[in-house]
Amino acid sequence: MKLTYLPIGDQKYTDRSDDYARFILKKQLLDESLWRRFVEVFRTREDAADHGWRGEYFGKMMRGACLTYRYLPDDRLYALLERTVRDLLSTADDAGRIATYPPEHELVGWDVWCRKYVLVGCLHFYEICRDDALKAEILTAMDRHLTALEAKVGDGKISITDTSEWYGGMNASSILEPVVEMYKLTKDARHLAFADHIIRAGGCKAGSVIEAVKAGVRPADFPTTKAYETMSFFEGLLAYYEATGEEKYLELVERFADLVEEHEVTVVGSAGCRDEHFNESYDAEVEKYPDKYVMQETCVTVTWMRLNERLLRATGWVKYADRIELSALNALYGAVNLYGEKQYGKEEKAWLGGLPFDSYSPLVGARRGVGIGGYKRFAAGGFYGCCACIGAAGTALYPLASAMASEDGLTFLFYHAGTVRFSAGGTPVLIEITGDVTEGEVKMTLRPERPCEFTLRLRIPRGVGFSAPTVCGETILPEEGFVTISRTWSDGDEITLPVHPCLSCSERKGRIAVSYGPFVLARDTGKESVFAPRRFVPNESLDYRLLRPAEGERLRIEVTLRGKKYLFTDYASCGKHWTRRRSRVTVWQKGK
Repeated sequence: MKLTYLPIGDQKYTDRSDDYARFILKKQLLDESLWRRFVEVFRTREDAADHGWRGEYFGKMMRGACLTYRYLPDDRLYALLERTVRDLLSTADDAGRIATYPPEHELVGWDVWCRKYVLVGCLHFYEICRDDALKAEILTAMDRHLTALEAKVGDGKISITDTSEWYGGMNASSILEPVVEMYKLTKDARHLAFADHIIRAGGCKAGSVIEAVKAGVRPADFPTTKAYETMSFFEGLLAYYEATGEEKYLELVERFADLVEEHEVTVVGSAGCRDEHFNESYDAEVEKYPDKYVMQETCVTVTWMRLNERLLRATGWVKYADRIELSALNALYGAVNLYGEKQYGKEEKAWLGGLPFDSYSPLVGARRGVGIGGYKRFAAGGFYGCCACIGAAGTALYPLASAMASEDGLTFLFYHAGTVRFSAGGTPVLIEITGDVTEGEVKMTLRPERPCEFTLRLRIPRGVGFSAPTVCGETILPEEGFVTISRTWSDGDEITLPVHPCLSCSERKGRIAVSYGPFVLARDTGKESVFAPRRFVPNESLDYRLLRPAEGERLRIEVTLRGKKYLFTDYASCGKHWTRRRSRVTVWQKGK
């Protein structure tokens, strides 16, 4: 079952997912001075001096901005993005390159990576562009930009894995995705041939990650273990499947994603527990790391969400939605710097002005805001980071992927209060939604303009049981992760989904993690003036009560165990605001 996005603006929610998307729109995406700085580095080409990656900032944030626009069609945002893209196109050199490295010092460091993000950003704007003349200009510019690279890299030329000294060229190899997207748009055989070259090179000079996945090798034992760049490469393989229909590439990406899920994905839905690398995180996440180490990069979180969202659209399999929701509600939302708290820049050895996203997410006795991933200063002043740029794609993707169209109707993956519009065989349908998975019940009221027939699929969230869903009073039995309802719908038809989130525990290496439905819970030393016991050894059942959430919290739960009281709150709210500097966040509690 293939799924597709609904038209721009057809989902309007009123819950936290909408709040986060609007926060990033206001805090970051409408900041014109930021966009100007991101484009200026293509004129100064200042990345050459330190083999930097400032050239990625434009494309990463443009992708997130365009996805945000799909969910929140804001005319101010569109106008700003159009101006920015036009400005970027004006920086092309005589060969068509749009680069932050000059021709005499190219194909080293992060040059190809930055050129990749030029393609990514411009092609995402191309998808929302309202001006046909500008679309043609963008496509022509991107074709010249890519052709300039293909003239020097490929079969019989420089290998893609020789264009960077980092991670065996995996960063450069991840250009595969936008190369394939260019082929989809142009049908130019040169671009497909270049994609074939990248795939044959295997992603890494030290060995093929493709062959590693075929052999079932753990990601921690891949020829390169850099988590974010490797996931990006497999996004490209999935795009290649979409372009060619070759099932073996879909199967390969599915196998890769399953290996990452099995060995690397942590309890909060991220990966990489030491220095942004795969390191058998499923086991390593319970360890207490010194603050000098970084873990669970936000770039990894968002790229993992994107990879699974693309697999979800390709297959309709519910497990991919489960993974997206876990990452969004926990690792991603935990990284949103809602209060503008300062972040510790290790390069500067100082607390710096707060970017809209934290770069790393702690799990055991550690603080938020330590380290700024992809930190670089600009020649004209100021600084930015990679995770701050990529985060907007995550805060947009979660609400955007909540309801998607299929050939026979509509599929709900995530539940938010609000409204969804779609067309069923030409008949406009409005669906009004109340409640969410923490409130005990989700209700939907359908309002088609006239009676019409279509299929509605409702995902059963992981960790939240449905009991006796009803459609116009008739009980429907769930199957294979969905409630599937095919019928003729009329105005006022109602669906009721009773939901039952509950407290559950996971045990690993003598430590305990607690969840409430899809929400991972944590303890925050900045909140625990009353609740102080150190060890948490649960019985078969837990005695708990829901408390009124404090500012910024989604959940506040008091657990009583052997006469001792423990305070747990949703992980995303921990280590923030009034508690931030003094807080130590712990997901994995000490057990026996």
